[in-house]
Amino acid sequence: MSQTRGKYDFCIGLVLAMSSSIFIGGSFILKKKGLLRLARKGSMRAGQGGHAYLKEWLWWAGLLSMGAGEVANFAAYAFAPATLVTPLGALSVLVSAILSSFFLNEKLNLHGKIGCLLSILGSTVMVIHAPQEEEVETLDEMSHKLGDPGFVVFATLVVIVSLILICVVGPRHGQTNILVYITICSVIGALSVSCVKGLGIAIKELFAGKPVLKHPLSWILLLSLTVCVSTQINYLNRALDIFNTSIVTPIYYVIFTTSVLTCSAILFKEWQHMAADDIIGTFSGFLTIIVGIFLLHAFKDVNFTLANLPLSLRKDDRAANGTLLSTYDSFNDDEENSPCLGEMQSSESLSARRNGSLSAF
Repeated sequence: MSQTRGKYDFCIGLVLAMSSSIFIGGSFILKKKGLLRLARKGSMRAGQGGHAYLKEWLWWAGLLSMGAGEVANFAAYAFAPATLVTPLGALSVLVSAILSSFFLNEKLNLHGKIGCLLSILGSTVMVIHAPQEEEVETLDEMSHKLGDPGFVVFATLVVIVSLILICVVGPRHGQTNILVYITICSVIGALSVSCVKGLGIAIKELFAGKPVLKHPLSWILLLSLTVCVSTQINYLNRALDIFNTSIVTPIYYVIFTTSVLTCSAILFKEWQHMAADDIIGTFSGFLTIIVGIFLLHAFKDVNFTLANLPLSLRKDDRAANGTLLSTYDSFNDDEENSPCLGEMQSSESLSARRNGSLSAF
């Protein structure tokens, strides 16, 4: 019965995580469409300080869609392991890229299509190999997990590293090194996901009629989540303001997901119940998603599609042939100008004259 319940919760969490990606990915398209409609009307754009988008229903639809996606993502942690829910957040980037090619006329080049395919394959592999059982079901169990010495050491190290980055490294190198602010967001994000997981369990118990509001852990988790999310938003906005978004997004995804997987392994010890092939499959799926996200972002400005692939190959062949010809010509020129070759040619002509003289004689 417990195993059946675990599979049922796993399916619910999977559906919630995927729907969250669809809602969040679609929200960017709705907001963009609303802003483009305002630009065509001649209204002051948001980048110039205008607030006309508050009167545009498409923008509000995008905002509601993003809110629905965040709620679904929040609820997914209550049913499925963080090892599954967090990496699937990359699907929102995939959904946004695909929808923008249809509704915003933003062409998806060949690298982007390959990146989308790799992200789907990596997500599928992670779903297949993710842990199926629910590891914590009550707040008392969550409290016991949070008091584990391994997690206490991990949380202490995260707080110390974050404070060093915020107080010492950030003021000196935050404006020039992209990893400083992103690392702050990522390591603190691991703690925020743990808080979300605990609050999700509290909400499940609340609907079951248990006195969750009297449990001190509920309020501790809520306060910790507020502090962690506020810090994340602050330093992520700094990173986005200073550095290119196409660089920040994949780096943040990789470091953030790695931090969450590490925290989940220490806190819930879900990796202990996984077979070796499932662990390898999970990491392989995660690495595949990383490669897909990299291809989707790193080459998005390259005008390279499947249609002009034969033309590019012809150009490469012509360039290669031209290089060979130029190398051959230069080699011949070098031979003609070579002093050794000149001496050989003069000696050959001398011997020819001698032979002619002898034959005449």
